[in-house]
Amino acid sequence: MKSIAIFCGASSGHNPVYQQAAHQLGVLFAQQGIRLVYGGGKVGLMGVIADAVLAHGGDVLGVIPQSLVDMEVAHMGLTELHVVQTMHERKALMAEESDAFVAMPGGFGTFDEFCEIVTWNQLRIIQKPAALYNVYGYYNAFLQMLDHSVAEGFLKEENRINLIVESEPEKLLDQLLHHAPILTQKWVDTKRI
Repeated sequence: MKSIAIFCGASSGHNPVYQQAAHQLGVLFAQQGIRLVYGGGKVGLMGVIADAVLAHGGDVLGVIPQSLVDMEVAHMGLTELHVVQTMHERKALMAEESDAFVAMPGGFGTFDEFCEIVTWNQLRIIQKPAALYNVYGYYNAFLQMLDHSVAEGFLKEENRINLIVESEPEKLLDQLLHHAPILTQKWVDTKRI
């Protein structure tokens, strides 16, 4: 695995544990020779993980829309920075450049990016591992919702099981490197067709 995309907040959150986790994961990426692919910002958890990778000799590819460059939130010290026009272009390029995906704590943007990747996996547009870095139980409520979706018949159990969930960075990386997805035969309810 050469490149892993990180989706995370442009904010740092109230609890310093989130910044500590971003820093720790960034150091691990650099030590393991894994290129960070991320949203190109210098703020929030995005800036923390990028700075950690760079400070420990790793490579960082940022992908950022021009509108955010204009707002002066772009990280100008990256190994490589791609400026695109739209959020759709950003997500497509990040997906193309990455071998796996991790969502750290974040807000709507993080949820959107991660859920799109999980959906692409479900539809077999891509077949790349996706993980939640469940720092301080941040994603516990989201995981409960997914389990409820399985119980109610809106999400296949195999697709729920395919999500890697881990709170320790070393275990997270190990699971990404050794992930073998369970493929479903169908994702649509053919009884209604």
